[in-house]
Amino acid sequence: MMSGLSGIVPLYKPEGMTSHDCVMKVRRIARTKKVGHTGTLDPDVTGVLPICIGPATKVADYLHETPKVYRATMTIGTSTDTQDASGKILEEKIVKPPLTDTQVREAFDRFVGDIEQLPPMYSAVKVDGKRLHELARQGKTAERKARRITIYEMNIEQMDLDTEHPTVTFTVTCSKGTYVRTLCVDIGQALGYPAHMSYLQRIKSGPFTLEQCVTFDQLEEAAAEERLQELLYPLDRGLLQYPAVIVPAGRIQAMRNGLSQRHRKPGNWRVGDKIRLYSPDGAFLALHEVVYIDKENGVESKPVRVFPEGET
Repeated sequence: MMSGLSGIVPLYKPEGMTSHDCVMKVRRIARTKKVGHTGTLDPDVTGVLPICIGPATKVADYLHETPKVYRATMTIGTSTDTQDASGKILEEKIVKPPLTDTQVREAFDRFVGDIEQLPPMYSAVKVDGKRLHELARQGKTAERKARRITIYEMNIEQMDLDTEHPTVTFTVTCSKGTYVRTLCVDIGQALGYPAHMSYLQRIKSGPFTLEQCVTFDQLEEAAAEERLQELLYPLDRGLLQYPAVIVPAGRIQAMRNGLSQRHRKPGNWRVGDKIRLYSPDGAFLALHEVVYIDKENGVESKPVRVFPEGET
């Protein structure tokens, strides 16, 4: 085992591998079992898949909660059973007369904000203990409940509308649990046509971008040269969605021991908010949650996760 490995590697997930396949391969490269990913990508999808190694697995769930950004292409006029290009064609309809730029943009605008989305049958969502995709492959369907998701932003990059099967390429910033292929189907329905997602790449996951990603080849090379740690980001990079607070030097050990902390000059916090605590020299100490607010005495926070020296 490579002793002391800890951190987050933004892996470039190749096509044809499941997210679990990627975790297993990183385990082999890093020679450690303590590895986890931060948000499943379908086998056909490429892009940013942050992988947590060692103690950094403690922040995997928090990183999974962060918004994701995708680049997708929607093909209008054809629907499939999987809602993407890998599935069997269910319906075809020639798009005539051609859709207009305005029609498409207005349809996209309708899906920005908090919306209800029905998980597709070909998904890992469980119903009565069984994954939907397992039922779908048996030719079965299951009653699904719509889930509330958030589409923070959508930007159309390219439209090819003067064809029998128009395509629209766009980027979308969305909450966890969003199925972009279902989004394409729903937008198609809003336009009056069957549709499916013909391309998808995750270009950002939390703070990690496509440009920061490393490949399996780079990981293999670094491991062979015993410099794998150089490719890992510190685990607090997975918690950048929470504000940072510096605690007095005299309170460092108390934070490492899991004690609560009183903040005399708090930010604009609310009960339940999480904050990152650091020593004056920048060492990451703990993730705390605000539990009490008093206008005169300040704010009290209690630990959610404590990170011993050497883990970060």
